[in-house]
Amino acid sequence: MPSSIFLRPALALSLLSALSSVACGGAESPPPAQPPSPPTAPAPAPVSAAPPMVPGHSLDLGAMDRSVKPGADIFLYANGAWYAKAEIPADRNATGAGMRVTEEIEGRTRGILEEASKGAAAGPLAKKIGDTYASYMDEAAIEAKGTAPLRPLLDRIAKIRDARSLAAYLGSSLRADVDPLNDTNYHTDHVLGLFVEQDLNDPSRSVPYLLQGGIGMPERSYYLEEGTRMQAHRDAYLKYVATLLRLAGVADADAKAARVVALEKKIAQTHASREDSGDFTKANNPWSRADFASKAPGLDWNAFFVAASLDKHASFIVWQPAAVTGLGALAKSEPISVWKEYLTARTIDHVARFLPKAFVDASFAFHSKQMRGTQAPPPRWRRANEVVTESLGEAVGKLYVERYFPPETKRAVQSLVENLVTAFGRRIDALSWMAPATKAKAKEKLGTLKVEVGYPDTWRDYSGLEVTRGDALGNFERAESFEYRRNLQKIGRPADRGEWAMVPQVVNAVNLPVRNTLNFPAGMLSPPYFNAKSTAAANYGSIGAIIGHEISHSFDDQGAKFDARGRFADWWTPDDLAHFQASAAALAAQYDAYKPFPDLAINGKQTLGENIADLAGLAVAFDAWRASLGGAPAPVQDGLSGEQQFFLSYAQSWQSKLRDESLRNRIKTDGHAPPKYRTFTMRNLDAWYSAFDVGAGDPLYLAPNARVRVW
Repeated sequence: MPSSIFLRPALALSLLSALSSVACGGAESPPPAQPPSPPTAPAPAPVSAAPPMVPGHSLDLGAMDRSVKPGADIFLYANGAWYAKAEIPADRNATGAGMRVTEEIEGRTRGILEEASKGAAAGPLAKKIGDTYASYMDEAAIEAKGTAPLRPLLDRIAKIRDARSLAAYLGSSLRADVDPLNDTNYHTDHVLGLFVEQDLNDPSRSVPYLLQGGIGMPERSYYLEEGTRMQAHRDAYLKYVATLLRLAGVADADAKAARVVALEKKIAQTHASREDSGDFTKANNPWSRADFASKAPGLDWNAFFVAASLDKHASFIVWQPAAVTGLGALAKSEPISVWKEYLTARTIDHVARFLPKAFVDASFAFHSKQMRGTQAPPPRWRRANEVVTESLGEAVGKLYVERYFPPETKRAVQSLVENLVTAFGRRIDALSWMAPATKAKAKEKLGTLKVEVGYPDTWRDYSGLEVTRGDALGNFERAESFEYRRNLQKIGRPADRGEWAMVPQVVNAVNLPVRNTLNFPAGMLSPPYFNAKSTAAANYGSIGAIIGHEISHSFDDQGAKFDARGRFADWWTPDDLAHFQASAAALAAQYDAYKPFPDLAINGKQTLGENIADLAGLAVAFDAWRASLGGAPAPVQDGLSGEQQFFLSYAQSWQSKLRDESLRNRIKTDGHAPPKYRTFTMRNLDAWYSAFDVGAGDPLYLAPNARVRVW
């Protein structure tokens, strides 16, 4: 999937804040008690006091809480002093190390965009960037226009008269705004979403994937799960939909909102779960054009595909077939009048941020405050950053790396990558449980891995994108249409392994298993994740573990289902697969036992791929760091051994704090465990125990035979 190291939040391009948005907060239960064990080992000797972190220093020593034993809670030992004092800004749902990086990048990007908006940057591409930014920043002009820019969109819906015109409208509104291979985005704002990528079954071509969509809340459980908390979200959503309709001048808004939410509930009932959506085995459903009429009767699929400009394509992959079948049934069973009400509400919600302040405030109150606990809206310039990045992300990225990503940083990270790939290969060679034939296939896949650092070799061409200064909503619509057409052009062609799934200025990283390619954007290669002045132990513990994480995604519970060419293929022997699955099940059980809230546990199966990648990435990074020393002892810094620096750096890379409601949302929808619990993967590495004298009786202690070893 591109499986990324971090989550993809709602308001950003992909993830305008990786570590900042995925965070730990709220009431937390300690790890479950372990079975009776030998007597408790002696507590580790206290580490001598040290001054706070200074620029270029390896660790944030002032963030540590030395009163906490590492074996009791390594996250709080590394971050407890910071966590106790950290305050989440009113306009954020999280704070932490990643947020600090993100804020620096946002500030740099703002400077680039404001220069472009004033004509200070030369060239047609800079003009498009500047005009897009200026159009969104001109709030007075947007207020003056009122709902006039919305009218043409609603007029198109009003013209729907029958089943055929409904199908044609749904097809014409299909957009490439969903990516099943990237993080948690398994549904779209629209009724269906398009994604074009290499065929799971034929690496020689790219095919259109269709994905479920059409709901305004994050995931099906928000419509279907019982309980007062979910009911409160549903009540707030009903009120929000009615508010949007009323603001748009729609009569009888309350009754129409009730019918809209009722239809969305029916749509949600057809949706695959987050867990099933992340399973390639269940998602690999090739359908021919003819299959839609027989497998999803009720919708005029010919009219749909003609309107979507997909009528010339014979093959599709339907990611969640029950949702497509359900759409066909609902198209037939629900009155056209209700569909028009529903499409009106979904359209207004989709474009609310480009409308007058009343719409923006209503959208914030529901999507951010109600669903994520954010207390105040972000400043308009930051929202404008996001809008421009969505529309012209690589164009902005090109300007960003020219200013802020020097060639020596790229070369240094590339060298580190080579060491990590070598270390991963050595781990494959050393596996006692893997058959020689499977090892050969794994090494072949590792040998074809393409790792790209900083930015793409070839920049995206935006010459066909029309931007009109002063037309904020129109610019957004044209950008969506441009991206849709760009994706249509890829169908039938071989996948471009050089095409990036993320923009350079994002704080994230990604693995694209169907291409066997990794992207490490420039934004991720910043302190504290990578710092040329830090010790090797600190760099390997942070960015090294992140790179190792992405490498290992090619071999996790889903990535291991793809061969060296990206074909969905079984290249494991039955015994090897059984061993791998047993280890994966043990890791899933480990995470099932963590409860960030008394009433809500982590889903070990939902987060399994990321947990495997965390464990493997940390282990590989440790090996690569030790190898980088060439047999010399690791330098001690501020009384901390090299091993302690390595593990503390990893824990501090997850330094984060999240609002309770946002954390609950993540647990329901995200494929990653909350950051605190990602640091707990250390309990599976023998080296962690000796580094901090963790012994039986410590809450995080695992007996040697209970430690999960995958790669």
